[in-house]
Amino acid sequence: MFSRSDFSVWTILKKCVGLELSKITMPIAFNEPLSFLQRITEYMEHVYLIHRASCQPQPLERMQSVAAFAVSAVASQWERTGKPFNPLLGETYELIREDLGFRFISEQVSHHPPISAFHSEGLNHDFLFHGSIYPKLKFWGKSVEAEPRGTITLELLKHNEAYTWTNPTCCVHNVIIGKLWIEQYGTVEILNHRTGHKCVLHFKPCGLFGKELHKVEGHIQDKNKKKLFMIYGKWTECLWGIDPVSYESFKKQERRGDHLRKAKLDEDSGKADSDVADDVPVAQETVQVIPGSKLLWRINTRPPNSAQMYNFTSFTVSLNELETGMEKTLPPTDCRLRPDIRGMENGNMDLASQEKERLEEKQREARRERAKEEAEWQTRWFYPGNNPYTGTPDWLYAGDYFERNFSDCPDIY
Repeated sequence: MFSRSDFSVWTILKKCVGLELSKITMPIAFNEPLSFLQRITEYMEHVYLIHRASCQPQPLERMQSVAAFAVSAVASQWERTGKPFNPLLGETYELIREDLGFRFISEQVSHHPPISAFHSEGLNHDFLFHGSIYPKLKFWGKSVEAEPRGTITLELLKHNEAYTWTNPTCCVHNVIIGKLWIEQYGTVEILNHRTGHKCVLHFKPCGLFGKELHKVEGHIQDKNKKKLFMIYGKWTECLWGIDPVSYESFKKQERRGDHLRKAKLDEDSGKADSDVADDVPVAQETVQVIPGSKLLWRINTRPPNSAQMYNFTSFTVSLNELETGMEKTLPPTDCRLRPDIRGMENGNMDLASQEKERLEEKQREARRERAKEEAEWQTRWFYPGNNPYTGTPDWLYAGDYFERNFSDCPDIY
């Protein structure tokens, strides 16, 4: 990883307060050597949770695994303060993991607004997982907030069930001074369209003393809104679940204990000052497990040198790997063939910067040509339509990617 401390972020960002960040060219030192399309593929790191959901006979058990999968999908963002490269229009990424039982394809289907569409399927035909993501980035002076618009759909084919949800908002603090840190917040609602079961998960903002940092709390309810199961944990660590009665009685005891502690805390009041970095909250002791809880998911340990490697997980480290003979089977639009990302991965920052500028200029030139000829951009593997379950606008997979006819792919690099 390159040090980001040798230039002032502020000189670039002060022009951007309140603006949409996708339109601003950022210096390459802010990046990590992956495209946003590869970042989306990280949802699949804990794909065993989908396989587990598929094997469960009861809808309540299935929803527990799906909820764990939805939380695990954002876990790789922990401490990832580098920005992925914006995909070029027409860029694609594929990943086939026979050991994990899935294959995945994504495409950048729109440039303004930036929209990435993806489709993944189980190699044993047990699931489909797909969606389109349209991250809205805002700069708030000290922090950058990414609101991931777009619906995510998981279909469990054996049960004829579909689940849909939207990811929480991600915020990177101290983009100007201080140590960068990340929190996720907002409510995620996962709906089982066949049975009406719903899981409501609250990703907590960190709060005044950082007490709520990384916390996730929620419940699963049936179609009559009866609470069936409580879920709690941290998206950076683990997720547990327990029946509502045990949960409530534990919380009651906890509140009794809190009254005694609160008196002491009141003397200590936090001060807010806009020139001071938002302190990185000290990660509180790990999740307090309520007796009788069941473990739904635990994060994979990161490799020992992860901090020097952009805080990548073992799964992420492998995403840009170009194995021997691969370029013969990949389309010319695959992220692994993108020269600026490859340059950065190899530690050649000057080459990476030059290539990034060249590719962006090439993209602008192609857009001018299309405007002259009044030609529309043609997406290759996805087409615009409506999500079959929510009815909202979405991008749907057109199929045939794995037939590997790449003769008419655009020349984007």
